[in-house]
Amino acid sequence: MDHVVPIRREPRFSGRSILLSLLVTLIAGAVYYYVKLPALNPKSGDLYGFVFFLCLVYALGVLLFSGGKLRQQPGEYARFIRAHCKAPLVIVILLALVLVAGWLSSAVFFRAGSYSRLLVPAESDFTADVAQISFDQIPMLDKDSAERLGDRKLGELSDMVSQFEVSPAYAQINYNDRPVRVTYLEYADFFKWLSNRSEGLPAYILIDMVTQEATVVRLDEGMKYSPAEYFNRYLYRHLRFAYPTLIFDDCNFEIDESGHPWWICSVLDRTIGLFGGNDVVGAVLMDAVTGECTYYPVGEVPTWVDRVYSADLLIQQYDYHGVYNQGFWNSLFGQKDCTMTTEGYNYIALEDDVWLYTGITSVTSDSSNIGFILVNQRTKEARYYPVAGATEYSARSSAEGVVQHLSYRSTFPLLLNISGEPTYFMALKDDAQLVKMYAMVNVRQYQVVATGTTVAECERNYVALLQQNGIAAESTAGQAGAQTVAGRIDELRSAVINGTTQYYLLVDGSWYRVSAAESESVVLCSPGDKVTLVVTPSDETIQPAILQ
Repeated sequence: MDHVVPIRREPRFSGRSILLSLLVTLIAGAVYYYVKLPALNPKSGDLYGFVFFLCLVYALGVLLFSGGKLRQQPGEYARFIRAHCKAPLVIVILLALVLVAGWLSSAVFFRAGSYSRLLVPAESDFTADVAQISFDQIPMLDKDSAERLGDRKLGELSDMVSQFEVSPAYAQINYNDRPVRVTYLEYADFFKWLSNRSEGLPAYILIDMVTQEATVVRLDEGMKYSPAEYFNRYLYRHLRFAYPTLIFDDCNFEIDESGHPWWICSVLDRTIGLFGGNDVVGAVLMDAVTGECTYYPVGEVPTWVDRVYSADLLIQQYDYHGVYNQGFWNSLFGQKDCTMTTEGYNYIALEDDVWLYTGITSVTSDSSNIGFILVNQRTKEARYYPVAGATEYSARSSAEGVVQHLSYRSTFPLLLNISGEPTYFMALKDDAQLVKMYAMVNVRQYQVVATGTTVAECERNYVALLQQNGIAAESTAGQAGAQTVAGRIDELRSAVINGTTQYYLLVDGSWYRVSAAESESVVLCSPGDKVTLVVTPSDETIQPAILQ
């Protein structure tokens, strides 16, 4: 019986295969673009992933629609693809070469000098630049406390609490010369979006960081564009369709001086080689209600906008400067003049803008700061202050040590000018995230720590400690200078307030309050003893004081 050789059915190539493959590629590409939203920009890595995906889909389509069946000869299909998919194969090879060339042109090894010049701070004088802030301008809340207040406020509104949730964004901005945090609402789930999408998000939450008051600001017309939306009203999709070639950083929620909501979307460029040196070149301002977009170059962004440069980008750029300012090899060997930012950062309001604050330390040691920087988040103006002292976390430990018996936890420090001294200011919170006390720690001498149940009391105690330690001659807080009062104790009382014993001394007909946490020796005082008190006069009936 003759042996029958099976006939292999090889793939067939035709114009119909090409058309069907192109159609499938077009549909798959449209879905990919709609979902992933890649920037059509050669400096964006997303573009290369998009093109690779299209080439792969086309090759699979050609194979699928050519009528072949894969059995024993997979090599035939490889030959078939090489023969009939030359165009996508060439594109893939070219893109791979561009990626390699782009990576080399952007490598820090070759371009260390360019990276170090992305952000170069100018040395400045802290006391001259940062005027002493008044008590009604000091932010008392950190982001965690703001979140608690916002969630609690929304929970009080029966018409919203079941439909919406509070976004954890809570951006810090200046609003009518007040430090506030603002955030937007989100739909509780997809079905809540279905029932509320026609009206949009009806409000946003505003938290005054000084008074700690949370307000739900209702809008006449709801916000139709946000990250909480779906389909074409999704913030980043609407943005991508309007500007298909721009590379965007995260979008920040802000309000203008009239309280109208906006999205501030920073536009990035790769300024070193093809893929390196991220920097902001402009911003798109999107009306959160109407979706109308306007692009501004970085130097023309409206002054009410507070954040164009993100904190992460600014810190990365300074670290490039600090590490590579003497060249790449120096960053590995010798490390002369190599510095970096400390862990954590905060913001201060200065010159009607929000400035990023972070400490600077040597790359070889993080036990102390050699200075700190302030960077304007709208203009990227950077200032360096060569003030050696404690790191932020050392200051936090010092403040928490004073109230360790109360188990209070410190917020991340805010940098203030108190009596001409760079000073860490912190709120002290209990386990419920409620602010109970305040602390001030001298940057240069972090063993100088003052606390108080109010900011005014804390500042008075701090100024008195500065005087005792020969650091400052007098208060510059807009009040009369601290005075020394000497006399005999006519009457002595005590009370425990917020876990701290306060002693009330009647001296020469006036009452003074001395905290045992600030002046431990007061516990040894008795009526009839002669004492010397450091007092900063105020309108209070009982004057806060420190026992010398």
